[in-house]
Amino acid sequence: MDGREILAAAGVLFPDEDGRVLVVRNSYRAKHPIAVPGGGWERADASPRHTAVREIREELGVTPVLRELACLDWSVDHDRPPVAAFLYWAEPLTAEQRAAVRLEAAELDAMVHLPADLLLSAVPPLLARRMGACLRAPRSAAPLELADGLPVGHSALHLPPRPAPAYLGAAALAGLLPPGAGREAPAPPMDKQTYYASRPRIGAKARMLFTDPDGRVLLVRLRPWRGEAPWVLPGGSVEADRELPRAAARREALEELGWRRGPGRLLALDWVTVRPPDPPHLALVYDGGTVGPELLATVRFQEEELAEWRLFTPREAARVLPAPAARRLAACLAVRALPRPPGRPSWWTARPRSPSPDRDPRTPPPAAPVPPVPSGGSRRVPGPRPGMNRQVAAVSAGAARRSGGTGWRGRSSPNLTAARCARWAAATGCCCTWTTGCC
Repeated sequence: MDGREILAAAGVLFPDEDGRVLVVRNSYRAKHPIAVPGGGWERADASPRHTAVREIREELGVTPVLRELACLDWSVDHDRPPVAAFLYWAEPLTAEQRAAVRLEAAELDAMVHLPADLLLSAVPPLLARRMGACLRAPRSAAPLELADGLPVGHSALHLPPRPAPAYLGAAALAGLLPPGAGREAPAPPMDKQTYYASRPRIGAKARMLFTDPDGRVLLVRLRPWRGEAPWVLPGGSVEADRELPRAAARREALEELGWRRGPGRLLALDWVTVRPPDPPHLALVYDGGTVGPELLATVRFQEEELAEWRLFTPREAARVLPAPAARRLAACLAVRALPRPPGRPSWWTARPRSPSPDRDPRTPPPAAPVPPVPSGGSRRVPGPRPGMNRQVAAVSAGAARRSGGTGWRGRSSPNLTAARCARWAAATGCCCTWTTGCC
């Protein structure tokens, strides 16, 4: 296993007619007993979307009707491999489905629909941040980009500041659920590291779409490998154990083209199945913007990996790209052509300096003058441009393993001083307040 391989998990948000969301309870005493239904991706699953359907069938005994991908949360922890967690919206359970629910007795013993505030107090902090983002953002903003439950890139534009409730776990649901079995969790069949090593992995690639003023697409051709030399969008593999996809896209643009360009909004998220024995991978395509002749003249491509670069019209690009990549490019160009809504959110507060759109919110920002924190609230700095009201998820895939976390690198924000958290908010656009302990 190398640093490019990640785990994948899928979960489902079931709303009801009152806007509440379904959670389940583990049937044994666990550190974090309350979760959303879902689980880990298996090799037999065609995609995380199929993982979500399979897990709901196993855990609840019914087949869900999945809707859009709510979020992709890239979670990194020092104690386990990186996880790509996909959370889907689903149609509410019908009366017939509710009557047919049969909880998986080995794992679950109760389920209940909860309003947002109670829900976010009951689930562990990482899952609370993830679910809270999905519940607060407009559905039209999906899929959200998250890192350890915190919004990154243009997703931050849809999430106004709001304190997170304190984590109470199962105590938050006292009286709402029947008494649990209270039995001890079964002994694990293997130690944690052995378990992680046994789980199937996927890869991830981050690419950027650059066009010139005439709408031509910049493609690079790889040097021959395995008998092929395909044309691709600039980009490459995500070093998952040390960087976010946005950071990978920025790094690859510098390495392959010699450009220091930050990625714009996410245009496409695609689940790509390749020929065995290679594992499937996620392809994330970001908007690189329009580049003029002056910048094109500065291209210094990576000769060790690339043979050439060229500008193609969309029709020409569709002919030279592999069929899946051509469909993905067409989807990206279609998203790019969508009109952006005018104006900015009413809570937007302009600042002299904006954070880099690919800054990792888990990494403490460098020291900087401390901005004042408004009384009783949080200070928020938005990202570059508003308008990610619609995106394409070429093949969506789904959300959180039923295990919790304490946030950035396993540490929670009560250890942060007000000054440090103010700098954090100024640099990352984090929508938490330093008093809530949710960063």
